[in-house]
Amino acid sequence: MKIGMLARNPKLYSHQRLVEEAKAAGHEINIINTTKVYVNITTHHPDLRYKGESLTGYDAVIPRIGASITFYGLAVLRQFEMMGVWPLNESVAIGRSRDKLRSLQLLSRKGIGLPVTAFAHSDDFADDVIEIAGGAPVVIKLLEGTQGIGVVLGETHNSAKSVIEAFRGVKVNIMVQEYIKEAGGSDIRCLVIGDRVIAAMKRQGAKGDFRSNLHRGGSADVIKITPEERSTATRAASIMGLNVCGVDLLRSKHGPVVMEINSSPGLEGIETATKINVAGEIIKFMEKNAKPNKTKTRGNG
Repeated sequence: MKIGMLARNPKLYSHQRLVEEAKAAGHEINIINTTKVYVNITTHHPDLRYKGESLTGYDAVIPRIGASITFYGLAVLRQFEMMGVWPLNESVAIGRSRDKLRSLQLLSRKGIGLPVTAFAHSDDFADDVIEIAGGAPVVIKLLEGTQGIGVVLGETHNSAKSVIEAFRGVKVNIMVQEYIKEAGGSDIRCLVIGDRVIAAMKRQGAKGDFRSNLHRGGSADVIKITPEERSTATRAASIMGLNVCGVDLLRSKHGPVVMEINSSPGLEGIETATKINVAGEIIKFMEKNAKPNKTKTRGNG
């Protein structure tokens, strides 16, 4: 296969590993800087240009689109799809998962366990929003935040209200979620490929930090997940329509709850913790499923 990877930083561990495994399997793979691609939208002959030349002959594309360029990245990916190139994750599915509120609404409709979540446009209803989420402490999240940035714990009712008013004062959208105290500052990252959890790790937040993100100084260890957790992760991925993703779960007293779904999961932490060749499994999945003009939208909504 000739594979294109939409990514801005070729030096990232995840991108290097995917390139290594693709080449080891005998494929040609090129890293394409997403922001340097430009689109020619024309009837019957859709085209993409890169460094003055048409991007042609690709059998599959791996979208590793950064959150900050989601809009442009999805436009480029859609054009690949229009050209009949098979995407590892489809543009519609990535768009679903990147919209945190929409993704939770879709998961809730299908009965997936979630933390109680409240959302409002005006901070006039801050008191009621906090109560909907179970009362303080509550977790307040920017809808556009990534890697733990823009996630705040409101430990008391007044402090939570102040944070909500501050965020809304600068016109940013937030959601307020139930704080799952029993999780103890840890979560479970399930790496889903197709309809299987290939690897799972427990992420523990740094001392004094309720966020478990590895980018924020957290640690990771291999973990054995329950059948219910495995089912929740694969169902969540299917509802989003994602072939490859990281599903982040918390162990609550009511069972597993989904915190977030990442359509471009990092591979370094999970490969290091589990010793599983996740990049190789992704390439194997592509070998089995990548067919020209095989784009088919999964999921609902």
